[in-house]
Amino acid sequence: MRLLVDKLPVRSDFVDTVYRVLLDAIADGSLAPGERITQEEIAEQLHVSRSPVLQALRLLKKDGLIEDAPGRGVQVAQLDPAWVGQVYEVRSALDALAARLAAKARHAIDPALIERGRIAAEGSDLKAIIDADLAFHNAVYDASGNPLIAESANRYWMHLRRVMGAVHRTAKRRATIWDEHQAIADAIAQGDAERAVRLSDQHISRARTNVVAQLGELLGSQKA
Repeated sequence: MRLLVDKLPVRSDFVDTVYRVLLDAIADGSLAPGERITQEEIAEQLHVSRSPVLQALRLLKKDGLIEDAPGRGVQVAQLDPAWVGQVYEVRSALDALAARLAAKARHAIDPALIERGRIAAEGSDLKAIIDADLAFHNAVYDASGNPLIAESANRYWMHLRRVMGAVHRTAKRRATIWDEHQAIADAIAQGDAERAVRLSDQHISRARTNVVAQLGELLGSQKA
């Protein structure tokens, strides 16, 4: 196990920082499903005491990203395609609501977000690709005017980031995603709520089908 980050400067409270480092490592696959995690190794790599590591691991366990390992200790939680599909169902409802409210306000999504997303999709930096995707959807959540949507959706995005990192979407699919984002943004700006909702539903449905299928194939190959 190797966390590709610099040592953290000495400080008394690192819980949030350690949590974020571990969350990113789980999301991008640096910490793989089923990989055991030891407090001592993480503390040594990040140059912190075991206390903030322990607290960060407790938070990750509460979030469902860490689970008890067989025998003793903890490990990165396994990925379950059926559960991932359920996460997408919840996200679909939240995204549709956000799109409808944003369209009623005729909110203009910053075109720079889409441009940056297209540029990221052409590269190989998976974190940049996922961050750009999240930035677009957060912009729609913000445009809805209802802060509870983002608060609810972002609870599930930590898991979606992880799944995206695991399946490594194809370059062709990445380009299509940003065409879909552009269409959603156009419908919102035009105040066409029904079209914005329909496009949002289609977008999430395609993502769900693609991700669940690829995840199933990935897990199947690992068992073979």
